[in-house]
Amino acid sequence: MGSDVTEVSRSRIFGGYQCVYSHDSKELKCKAHFSIYFPPSYDEQADERLPVIYWLSGLTCTEQNFIQKSGAQRYASEHGVIIVGPDTSPRNCKIEGDSECWDFGVGAGFYVDATEPKWKEHYRMYSYVTKELPALIGSTFRIDLSRQSIMGHSMGGHGALICYLKNPGKYKSVSVFAPICNPSKCPWGQKAFKGYLGSDETTWEAYDACSLAKHYKGPINNILIDQGLSDEFLGKNQLLPDNFVVSCAESKIPIILRKHEGYDHSYFFISTFIGEHVAHHAKFLKC
Repeated sequence: MGSDVTEVSRSRIFGGYQCVYSHDSKELKCKAHFSIYFPPSYDEQADERLPVIYWLSGLTCTEQNFIQKSGAQRYASEHGVIIVGPDTSPRNCKIEGDSECWDFGVGAGFYVDATEPKWKEHYRMYSYVTKELPALIGSTFRIDLSRQSIMGHSMGGHGALICYLKNPGKYKSVSVFAPICNPSKCPWGQKAFKGYLGSDETTWEAYDACSLAKHYKGPINNILIDQGLSDEFLGKNQLLPDNFVVSCAESKIPIILRKHEGYDHSYFFISTFIGEHVAHHAKFLKC
């Protein structure tokens, strides 16, 4: 293991190991944590490198929520895939006001590279997720970076969609749970984008999945979205999945939007369908 990566924890689960590591991030300019699940088929002494799925979590989360609540390790073990989950924002950066609100600042990085002076030095989650983290894990562990997929929930669903659409061919597939699909048009996104990117709304389009889908040119597999119909944030127009379906239709992007009666925004919902999402990605990662 490289000297830049420190193991924080390791637990045996479903024949593999759920680990958490820390490192000094150059993009975030702070100590960052990420989780990584190694299935039983992972062998650090072998020549074979395994495919990886990235999980991006939602507002208020750390790298811990997904690994403790989703049950994804069972399915990653069955399919022989690695799952990596970064934190949702930089931490302990001592930026004035960064912990005043649950939906902005700490725990709410929104997977953008901030341009506003107060935030731009540390809040670079987009570059961290798409550049620094893959390079780090690819050089430290036996991971095949030519076989990557990405998934996420809520704010992390937004992050997964934009990472996929902004980088044609980088990820084999994408799937999301209750994503913030059109952040330029919803209260959560507008607050975050104005804070991180400034008041010029034309700059927001670079991080809005609906806008990106309209102009997307590149290879694509089915985008899978699961949405609970008892999700309180769906009713508050924070998620706007139907807007994304319309944008995808304009560009002939294949999309599967599954709506589920009775399911909410929680990890109870995620854990119910996470096995299908891992299987969705494994289908493309093993090609």
